[in-house]
Amino acid sequence: MNQATLHQLKVFEAAARHSSFTRAAEELFLTQPTVSMQIKQLTKSVGLPLFEQVGKRLYLTEAGRELFATCRQIFDTIAQFEMKVADLKGLKQGQLRLAVITTAKYFIPRLLGPFCQLYPGIDISLQVTNHERILERMSSNLDDLYIMSQVPENLDVNFEPFLENPLVVFAPVNHPLAKERNIPIQRLSNEPFIMREPGSGTRRAVQTLFDEHGITVKVKLELGSNEAIKQAIAGGLGISVLSRHTLMPDTAELCILDVQYFPIKRDWFMVYPGGKQLSIVARAYYEYLLDAAKKIVALNTTVSNDAVEKTHA
Repeated sequence: MNQATLHQLKVFEAAARHSSFTRAAEELFLTQPTVSMQIKQLTKSVGLPLFEQVGKRLYLTEAGRELFATCRQIFDTIAQFEMKVADLKGLKQGQLRLAVITTAKYFIPRLLGPFCQLYPGIDISLQVTNHERILERMSSNLDDLYIMSQVPENLDVNFEPFLENPLVVFAPVNHPLAKERNIPIQRLSNEPFIMREPGSGTRRAVQTLFDEHGITVKVKLELGSNEAIKQAIAGGLGISVLSRHTLMPDTAELCILDVQYFPIKRDWFMVYPGGKQLSIVARAYYEYLLDAAKKIVALNTTVSNDAVEKTHA
């Protein structure tokens, strides 16, 4: 590997991460022939094939997987050094890689804006996905921090709760149960229900509560996003359980039902793999988020209380 260059390693890492020379070329603003040439030269330097093609798909060989892991270590070390130098100069520069569970998109962007204003030299990569995909990214150590509503049970992780994430029952504002209080949970069995897709942390929490009380609901729809569910509720297709954070001030078509055993008490957690050393930038955001999260508690409480009072007025 004496002839391998840092540029070749960057090209290889992008190709390995995307399993595609074309997507690597797009990310790095290179032509595909240039990517192919760099990989070819790196393969010659290593002395073993790094990729193999099966059908139309590209796979890493054993040597490729080892080199991919090594590349990530090298780039993380370089990034740490660059951020340390910037920190010594009294600056905050570098990249922050965040992966957040779908529902977190309702408040994380609001907290990223002020952070970016504090540290304009920091570039942020934000991935929004479901619980299962978050676990895959965490296992591959693709990000600095993960915002989750459920701490992984079978992974060695560090975690800290920073914000409540109550799950509540949403219904159309004109629903027959809208003005009732302390609705027995059994009443939900009579309602058409809209569920998040399998693999969703919200769905697991709801199903656990229903199982505890012997409740079986009539699932009319399964949808993969909170926005789609809210539109379906507003359209009269059923009711659902979502995070209270998804209720924004402009969602006048929806209300929160006062159902027994709700809200389901949950928290938002900052999570990162055990043994991982947070970068200077990630540590700065970690500490910032602990402070900034307190500021949105009052806003969410006001919005949700208004929604409940509106339905019982």
